[in-house]
Amino acid sequence: MASRRSPAYSESSIRVLKGLEPVRQRPGMYTRTDNPLHIVQEVIDNSADEALGGYCQHIAVTLHADGSVSVEDDGRGIPFGMHPDENAPVVELVFTRLHAGGKFDKLQGGAYSFSGGLHGVGVSVTNALAARLEVTVWRDGQVAHLVFAGGEVIEALTLRKTTRDERKNGTRVRVWPDAKYFDSPHLPLAELTHLLRSKAVLLPGVKVDLMQEKTGDTTHWEYARGLRDYLLGTLPAEPFIDLFEGEHYASASDQESFAEGEGAAWCVAFTEEGALLRESYVNLIPTPAGGTHEAGLREGLFQAVKGFIELHNLQPKGVKLLPEDVFARASFVLSARVLDPQFQGQIKEKLNSRDALRLVGQAVRPVLELWLHERVDQGRKLAELVIRQAQSRLRASQKVEKKKGSGVAVLPGKLTDCESRDTDRTELFLVEGDSAGGSAKMGRDKEFQAVLPLRGKVLNSWEVERDRLFANTEIHDIAVAIGVDPHGKDDLPDLSNLRYGRICILSDADVDGSHIQVLLLTLFFRHFPRLIERGHVCVARPPLYRLDAPARGKKPAQKIYVLDDAELQAAQDKLRKEGLKDGAWQISRFKGLGEMSAEQLWDTTLNPDTRRLYRVRPDDAEAPPDAGPPQVEGSPLGEQRAPASVGATELLFHQLMGKGEAQARRALMEEYGDQIDVDI
Repeated sequence: MASRRSPAYSESSIRVLKGLEPVRQRPGMYTRTDNPLHIVQEVIDNSADEALGGYCQHIAVTLHADGSVSVEDDGRGIPFGMHPDENAPVVELVFTRLHAGGKFDKLQGGAYSFSGGLHGVGVSVTNALAARLEVTVWRDGQVAHLVFAGGEVIEALTLRKTTRDERKNGTRVRVWPDAKYFDSPHLPLAELTHLLRSKAVLLPGVKVDLMQEKTGDTTHWEYARGLRDYLLGTLPAEPFIDLFEGEHYASASDQESFAEGEGAAWCVAFTEEGALLRESYVNLIPTPAGGTHEAGLREGLFQAVKGFIELHNLQPKGVKLLPEDVFARASFVLSARVLDPQFQGQIKEKLNSRDALRLVGQAVRPVLELWLHERVDQGRKLAELVIRQAQSRLRASQKVEKKKGSGVAVLPGKLTDCESRDTDRTELFLVEGDSAGGSAKMGRDKEFQAVLPLRGKVLNSWEVERDRLFANTEIHDIAVAIGVDPHGKDDLPDLSNLRYGRICILSDADVDGSHIQVLLLTLFFRHFPRLIERGHVCVARPPLYRLDAPARGKKPAQKIYVLDDAELQAAQDKLRKEGLKDGAWQISRFKGLGEMSAEQLWDTTLNPDTRRLYRVRPDDAEAPPDAGPPQVEGSPLGEQRAPASVGATELLFHQLMGKGEAQARRALMEEYGDQIDVDI
């Protein structure tokens, strides 16, 4: 096979993107590109953060006839003096520099203790993708004005004194989105309306207005009891018991666990039928994909209701309650306040902060326990609903079990099986080594998680004939455990005996672990391709490092888990921005999964609410109708796709794993070797 040669590669081949150029080159990495709503939302979020801090009472959004949008507030106004280090006006830096803003400062006295802004790229992305952007600031008795086009300053900062009739403080940003960056240049009015109404709901007492120049329409929102009024006004069906609402925020005495002010407010309605309404927010940022704060709400509700049922001896014999039984008929609005939220991606659709699960769960549970014991009749009604849900789930799983027939193979002796047989929930973890298998067995949820330890490295099965596969003990055990026979890509295997809905490869986060991962992926791609096509094969990502950071300002001491060197560097940079000096934190490197305690392995790798789990699927493989949603439950990162196409994937496996492909492997290393960091 002829080796492929790349063009000349030298110092001049390295291109450094400056300023906002990275955003314009790859806008999809920073924002949604279906329409400009998200870049407008970034501006709205800044005004909402002012209101969250108690500095703003009015937010006004105007849709102008020329297609531009303006957002105006009566907050403190963006500072426009010269930055002490950058020799440029601060307001200019905010709109022209990625990772510049007032929200990194989380220490005592910081400008924003709680904010949705995290990455410092928000309004700079708005500016980068705008044909024109105008900023006007009222502050300190002066009015500042400057104009940008394509992210560059075209009218430098000008200052004048405020007149007698002008406001004293506030900011107005008017943006003309550049249509070339978006599939559609039009803002979806329904989504914008929902966003603004939610801000008013989450900021009781703050006035929010939407004005449309073309029609002359003005919509005004202001709520006194935000969450309750909103939920009752939008709930599709009547709740059958009283609304459960409450809030809890950490006080100064709670700082060992959480920062002062962290917590949540919520309102929950239980309905017997009809559609559900579920909305969650973190520091006023909508999180349509949910995250760990929603998982905390679910856990808090479950533990309280389960305790009530056990106390009153209401649970029927043979019925085991699960969190989804309580959550199945719950509609809710949840507003979490997290000092330093970690979101999935720049558009912040999902919260990844592990501590948020405990934060919200510990806030909700005692309040609901008290609520139930004060309303025993209501509690009994809720218990009956939950038990009916559990019984319905059990009946559905029994039907699945009957369909599988009575023929059961002798399972491998080292398999630690789970209790459930519902393949919608069950997971098998293929774990590297007996020591790691021990931690996984102790740390797993035995209800739905099974563990199969593997000794050493699995055989390279790329060129092994199918009828000779079972000569290898590890491959035999894997096949018997999952209940599916080896097959080819053109075969139609019987999947009715599949015992686990997810088969998760769990190996160390080092080079050897990656090798084992590739060997197992080779096995599934070559000999169990239907499992990959249907989305049953996943890769779990354990952390490689743990940072132990001391308390700083309002933030208590933390244990921060990171996947790799890049995340480690980012985490350390973040600690420096929070005021810590190098050496103030400790770094631990996990040599293997066996070094992690059962609790650590559960928190970082096994818990569906906090782990990172990738579903493996080739890029052009279309999932069959019954394959389920592509997003893996609890996965903050979604899918891990194989290269380009099924044909390209097969070629790559052949080059990597074929016995006579040394020259092709050498060519791959020559072409891509400089892009890989190897930890040996």
